[in-house]
Amino acid sequence: MKWFVKCMKQYTDFGGRARRTEFWMFVLFNFIFAIVASILDSAIGSKIGIIQIGVIGLIYSLAVLIPGLAVSVRRLHDIGKSGWMILINLIPFIGWVWFIVLMIKDSQPGENKYGPNPKEVRA
Repeated sequence: MKWFVKCMKQYTDFGGRARRTEFWMFVLFNFIFAIVASILDSAIGSKIGIIQIGVIGLIYSLAVLIPGLAVSVRRLHDIGKSGWMILINLIPFIGWVWFIVLMIKDSQPGENKYGPNPKEVRA
């Protein structure tokens, strides 16, 4: 949970690096909270529109959009890639698979042009 809160606090920080743990814990808790929002929407009957997303789910999705992008960019920085590589997700299926492979890769050792390795920095 601390990783999710950390990402939410750093929602405007697109610089620096993010460890695998930070990214994947954010993804895990985001998934859990999205399921809870969907259940709440179903329980209160607040599904709207053709895509059938509820009000709670919509508000939650908008709230985590920027923090999710920021942690993804920082994770790309951690493996030595530009944050613009996030656009690979625009390619259906192959782009998504490639992005997941990038997110699974280990940190680039030592310091890179995006900053010191967060695994090695003890604060």
